Order: sequence, then C-alpha cells, then structure tokens
Amino acid sequence: MAANLDHSNRRITYLRVSITDRCNMRCFYCMPPEGLRLLDHTDVLSYEEILRVIDVAAQMGIRKVRITGGEPLLRRNVCHLVREIANVPGIEDVGLTTNGILLKDMARHLWKAGLRRINVSLDTLNPLKFRKVTKIGSYHEVWQGIREAESVGFKPIRINVVAMRGINDDELGHFARLSMETPYSFRFIEYMPMGALSAWDASKFIAGSETKARLQEYGQLHPIPRDSSDGPCRRFRFEGALGEIGFISPISNHFCDSCDRLRLTADGKLRSCLLSDDEIDVREPLRGQQSDRVIAGLIRKAIARKPKQHGIDAGSEPGQLRAMSRIGG
Repeated sequence: MAANLDHSNRRITYLRVSITDRCNMRCFYCMPPEGLRLLDHTDVLSYEEILRVIDVAAQMGIRKVRITGGEPLLRRNVCHLVREIANVPGIEDVGLTTNGILLKDMARHLWKAGLRRINVSLDTLNPLKFRKVTKIGSYHEVWQGIREAESVGFKPIRINVVAMRGINDDELGHFARLSMETPYSFRFIEYMPMGALSAWDASKFIAGSETKARLQEYGQLHPIPRDSSDGPCRRFRFEGALGEIGFISPISNHFCDSCDRLRLTADGKLRSCLLSDDEIDVREPLRGQQSDRVIAGLIRKAIARKPKQHGIDAGSEPGQLRAMSRIGG
C-alpha cells in the first residue's frame, strides 16, 4: 500500500496546519465569550518543527497545505512560514484561512511570500450582527481586507459563511447579489456540533440542500465543473455572475468517502478526522530528536487510523470534541 493511502483506499494529499490557538474574535460557535485557556508558548510547535512535519509529509505524498488557527495572522513572521512551505519540494499548493481583521495590512506581504489562495471567514454582511456573532472586531476591517487581497491579485478569494437559522439565513439574498457583482466564491458551510460548548443549538442547523433551495429563489444555480482544489465543495454560479456559490455539507451529506486530509494542531497532534478526537502526538518525538523515519511512521499511523466516516449528525451533542479554535479551521 502506498504511504499516503488509508484503509478505505483514500489518497491523503492535504495537510491543514494550525499555527496558533489564539484568535482576535470570539465567534460563539467556535469558543465561549470568555475565551479558552490558551496554550503555553512552549506547547506550540515552532516553525522549524512545523516545516519538518511538512517536509516528511511531502515525501509521503502530501501536496497541499493550508495554514489555519485560531487566527494565523496573529502569529509573528507568518510570511516567513508561508515562504518556507512554498519552497518545500513536493508542495504544490499553499493556502491560508483567516478572519480577515489583519488582512488589509498583510495581504501584500503574504502575496510576496508566495501565498496564492486565501479563505476569509465572514458569516454576515450586517455590521451590527457581525459584532453579535464575533463579539470583537469590525465588519468594515474584514471587508477592507478582502478588497485589498483582491487588488493584490489573490484569486480565487473564498468567503466562508457558516449558515445558521435565525442568525444569518435572512441574508441569503444579499450573499446571492454579491456573488453576482463580485468575483468572490461564497462557500456556505453547515453549522457543526464542535466542542463541549453550551452555545451549540441544533435548531440553528440548516442543511446545505435547504440553503441551496433558498438561494435558488434568486435565480437558477448552474453547476461548475469540479477543480482539483475544490475538496468537498460543490460549486455553482448564477447566470452571468462574476462570482460563485459553494456548499460544504459535512453533516447532512457526508463526504467522508473522498476526504483526503490530515490536520496538525498547534500543539503538535496529528488528527485524521475533524469530528473525532483521536490524535497522535508528534511534538514530543520532534523534540526528542527522533528521525524522519519515526515522524513518517507517525504520519502513516494517523493515515491508517483515519475512520471510514464520522458518526455525527445535526442532532448530535458536542460531547468532548475539542473546540474548533483548538483544532484549526
């Protein structure tokens, strides 16, 4: 069996790397308003340790890396990390997910470092509602960051929207209009029961199929042929639109049979499924000066333990899953 094939014959080619658990927002579905106890700096992987994992993983068939957090732009010298990842032999695609607060000042530096793909989380187009969802931060700062990223040359710019009943589902028409007028890709993601958070409310869940049906009230959505970077996203476009509409439905329409990813948490745990807390520690072997062969064995072990599918649905309780901010978005 190839090093990057799991027991379900899925080829694992994508590594999502969280570089910090710190965030400058407090989105209610990601962490409680009082925040979470932060990792000690000594518990967070250094850039050198992250790059070593990526280098070994690339030798095993990983081709795509996405930098996440927390909020990755909070970590110092992130452009250095982007540049180094882009230079790892075998890595063909480097992306980053951000909440956009710091993007206006950093977009040009990220571009010069070699970043070409960027996702911005933005759940509402209403400034007052934005503050209600995030507790901290400014809608206008995020929008200025998106505009700056566009002017620098980022394409596509993907805007991630967690669809929530009673929160932002009354804005679907506004998102539809923006997808017609701007070149952005709006990706509607199902609200998930992540972490033991009292904020989870199953009544807020909206299946991707319902979101799509409601968007089609504003025009016919035409499917877009799949691209190698699409992952689980199903892409559509309104007639004559500059931008796109996408749907990611991990709860109502499992895409586990095509999942091609591993996650590396900020504190050095390899995680083969977002919705399972089964993790393999690589931090201590890295700091124990273990060989690349040992690190490769741990990556292979994580791939071998990748479940055939997750068992969570819209009615699930959060249980003991780590909060999203501690896994990496």
